Amino acid sequence: MSQKKGFWDDYKSTLKSEDTEETFDLMFYRPIGYIWARLAAKVGITPNAITIASIFLGVGAGVLFYYNNLWLNILGVILLVWADSFDSADGQLARMTKQYSRIGRILDGLSGDFWFAAIYIAICLRENVTSEFFSAHHWVIWVMAVVTGICHGTQAAMADYYRQFHLFFVKGKDGSELDTAQEEWDKFHALSWKRNFWKKLTQMFYANYTSGQEKRTPRMQELRKALKEKYGDNIPPEFREKFRALSKPLMKYTNILSFNTRTFALFAAILIFRMPWLYFAFELVVLNILLVYMIARHERICRDCLASLR
Repeated sequence: MSQKKGFWDDYKSTLKSEDTEETFDLMFYRPIGYIWARLAAKVGITPNAITIASIFLGVGAGVLFYYNNLWLNILGVILLVWADSFDSADGQLARMTKQYSRIGRILDGLSGDFWFAAIYIAICLRENVTSEFFSAHHWVIWVMAVVTGICHGTQAAMADYYRQFHLFFVKGKDGSELDTAQEEWDKFHALSWKRNFWKKLTQMFYANYTSGQEKRTPRMQELRKALKEKYGDNIPPEFREKFRALSKPLMKYTNILSFNTRTFALFAAILIFRMPWLYFAFELVVLNILLVYMIARHERICRDCLASLR
């Protein structure tokens, strides 16, 4: 019994917070990821190595989605699920072994971009061959892909930002990865293009990424500034709990804008409807409406909390 309890306690320690975890992840991806993480820890594989492996799996899935063949598409689904189990495993391994790094966080964020870039290209090439409309109007599907990709990046960035802000109130500064654009630009300027080219380039992209998150959340930035000025790093527990209670209902929306819901839509468009372009329509319409709603509601929460400080 004690060994079983130790196993589950160790598993739970690899989770960020049950507040921010999606039910399907807790039931499926996190347990599988934990098994991968334990195996990786035993043989000395690093979190970044798992992330890189997930990129190859996700890109491989994209290649298989190009073919208008059900069995190859199912194999693509298996590869994408495998890639996401690795995406769970890298973070769980990092928390298990305390192998945190800024490069690892950035690489983890970029891995999904590589997967979906391959998937978007595959969908465009496939529709140009199999669809009568897109065959006659090649440019339409490519425009849809570019606009969808931009929206996808924004949706994922904001979902991650709201999760990190929630974790900041649940676990404090050390329990979240909530960064500030100013700090990230300071790190960028401290690096040399000549001596640290790749690190500086990566830092530039991450600083831009953080700047975009802050520009879309003006009330949140006002609240962060007011809390810093009034409490420093010691926000009272009652205020933390108040914000957590208000923010927690929004976590289900951040999860919808992350991975599982969009892949369910992708799998349905490819395997059931056999019209991959429907996935673009889902991201452009459904997920964008949800994004706007989530931003507006979170900004209202921050405005009300800010008013209570004054």
